[in-house]
Amino acid sequence: MNPYGRFDDESREYVIVRPDTPLPWINYLGMEDFFGIVSNTAGGYCFYKDARLRRVTRYRYNDLPLDSNGRYLYVRDGDDVWCPMWKPVRADLERYECRHGLGTTTILGRRCGVEVEVRYFVPLGFDCEVWDVRVRNVSSDRKSLRLWGFVEWCLWNALDDMTNFQRNYSTGQVEVEPQTVFHVTEYRERRNHFAYFHCSVPTSGFDTSRDAFVGLYNTLADPIGVRLGCRGSIAHGWQPVGVHQVDLELDPAQDARFHFLLGYAENPDAEKWESKGVAKKAPFRRVAERLATSQDVDAAYDALRARWDDLLGVFHCEVPDEHVSRMANVWNQAQVMATLNLSRSASLYESGIGRGMGYRDSNQDLLGVVHLQPERARQRILDLAATQLSDGSCYHQYQPLTKQGNAEVGMGFNDDPLWLPLSVHAYLAETGDFSILIERCPYSDQPDSCATLMDHLELSMDFTWRNRGPHGLPLIGHADWNDCLNLNCFSTTPGESFQTAGDIEGSVAESVMIAGLFCYASLKMADLYRHLGREEDAERALERREEMVRAIDAHGWDGDWFLRAYDARGRKIGSKDCDEGRIFIESQGWCILGGVGLEDGRALRAL
Repeated sequence: MNPYGRFDDESREYVIVRPDTPLPWINYLGMEDFFGIVSNTAGGYCFYKDARLRRVTRYRYNDLPLDSNGRYLYVRDGDDVWCPMWKPVRADLERYECRHGLGTTTILGRRCGVEVEVRYFVPLGFDCEVWDVRVRNVSSDRKSLRLWGFVEWCLWNALDDMTNFQRNYSTGQVEVEPQTVFHVTEYRERRNHFAYFHCSVPTSGFDTSRDAFVGLYNTLADPIGVRLGCRGSIAHGWQPVGVHQVDLELDPAQDARFHFLLGYAENPDAEKWESKGVAKKAPFRRVAERLATSQDVDAAYDALRARWDDLLGVFHCEVPDEHVSRMANVWNQAQVMATLNLSRSASLYESGIGRGMGYRDSNQDLLGVVHLQPERARQRILDLAATQLSDGSCYHQYQPLTKQGNAEVGMGFNDDPLWLPLSVHAYLAETGDFSILIERCPYSDQPDSCATLMDHLELSMDFTWRNRGPHGLPLIGHADWNDCLNLNCFSTTPGESFQTAGDIEGSVAESVMIAGLFCYASLKMADLYRHLGREEDAERALERREEMVRAIDAHGWDGDWFLRAYDARGRKIGSKDCDEGRIFIESQGWCILGGVGLEDGRALRAL
């Protein structure tokens, strides 16, 4: 029995019953343009489209304690101070429960006769996060309570925010209206967007300076503002925050409900100002009007739940094993939606800074999600194809905000191009939308080109065919699907990437896995050509596949299993002759999926 939690299949939630989990257990919020990660103690952050370039709130990775900063609610009951999410105060709770659901997280804490529940979610059609707060007096005494909602603003570019202190200590800016704190750093100079933290009920105080609310030498576990009350501080540089102070008087069995809105808004460049030096708040006001009441919040939450009902209704399987059923029908589909939204760009381990949307990753993700959101899959395919260069190579990652390739990581991961034919074939099989093949999709290095998606598919196959090594197997480049299998780059300079620096000139490192992947992709392309009535092209694809199969047979079979690769010096990797790393699963799987060894029993032997 797991002492930390359990699945609630009826509500489609994972219920965590103690806050001190072995690691923070996070959930993903958002389905469109505004996203967040939230842990079981309300740690995490939110952002608009891009976790690096449009980070809304600040989060501290690899900090002590772990999972520092988030969406915090402080409660003061007399002299007793606590948080319903346990952190950051970590006062003992009589009851704690976190429910991670589909795009929602609800955290409940009870202490000394007061129960506080906070539900976090991103409503459909909004670029904001809702904190739906319910406070209940479960004691026999009247309660005079003071609560604080707290966020710390990130100065938009998350990497710059955590490195460029000599500048950023001077740039933070806010504006304040009743019940709302606006983060407007650089709005005056070069941005057309701002963030907001709004409270739906009248407040008794606010703060926008972290030093004023927390204290220069205090921590979030013991903020000065919680002991002494908010001071109405206005941040000028340093660390801007958003804090709302709410006072409640509750009789026994009485409850109160209100909500916070944490969001992002943009104005056209020509319509930035309400008055001289004051940001135009119209986009925020429209949101606040539409989410003004608890009934509005309930309707938004119900719409989100209904959207998930629709998505999960697309596919359902009946299996006797409850664990398989739960994963196949709910949680795996929730996971592929998360990877569609974020790829691997933001999590507890990926900071949202060092990478964008992965080319390989995103194509793979489409294989699992095309049945759920075919229209978004279509656009993602076109976005990915647009990061391919005219020589057939691909940017390994791209930034979701700009949709431009990440030049810091660059190209050279030689399996990347082959994933596009697989994702496109899956999309066509699911939708029958062959019009996508004639969509204009310029090459990244030739923005005026008239290339179509079909051109990209054929270029992807040609790239692998043109880049083969001495055994007739595909050259691996920087790496293939196994990014840790680094056979070409041998950096001797500290700080350089082991994956992209220190290339050996004239390297002959080859990948048996890519060879198998090429065979599989060739089958898919032949299928596509035949559907289009292009029999000669189908035969050419199959002929190339047969030649690759012969290369695998001659140089990729090790007697009992498929080799993994040849290194830069032509030595075998994944062989029985190796001292370690004698067998790798990737080459077994992809060679067999590509049809190699099926007729003579080698596939069964390798497995």
